[in-house]
Amino acid sequence: MRKQPGFTAFVALTGALVLTMAGAAGAQTYKADDIIKHFGPSAAPKPAVTRGLCVGTEAECAKAGHVVEASKPPSAFDLVVKFKYNSDELEPEAKLNLDEFAKALKTPQLSSQTFMVEGHTDAAGSAAYNLNLSQRRAKAVVRYLGQHGVNASKLVAKGYGQSKPIAADPLSGDNRRVETRLRGE
Repeated sequence: MRKQPGFTAFVALTGALVLTMAGAAGAQTYKADDIIKHFGPSAAPKPAVTRGLCVGTEAECAKAGHVVEASKPPSAFDLVVKFKYNSDELEPEAKLNLDEFAKALKTPQLSSQTFMVEGHTDAAGSAAYNLNLSQRRAKAVVRYLGQHGVNASKLVAKGYGQSKPIAADPLSGDNRRVETRLRGE
């Protein structure tokens, strides 16, 4: 049987393209509008909270205009700022997300808010070392945002080390990250 070099090259190129697209699809990015929607004031006006009492089902009380459930503050927003093993240096992909975050924080909707910038590590290394590394990661994000026009006094850096993993495997690279949340949550 004769080899078909053209077909072999086509298969190799197609495989490489599929792998490249799969890798790009795995990278998560945000736009400033996503961040503003997540942290900004709700578009719908919230009803005033009263001390009234409603006896009935949740649906009946809601229909009568009673507040059934208090609004919840926004949860943490994972900036997808990830780091290489044993590093506090921002990666190019992380800088893209931080550029969008900086843009959002400079808008009127968010410029008066104060944010916690929380650094995390995987479980490789000692707890003391990881706590220091996570603090350096949080500070690297605050420093970058400050260099891009965000009021750094509105950002509070805090390291948690390996104490708050998001992946089941404590050594997973997904645990090497920075998250933000509105201060006071």
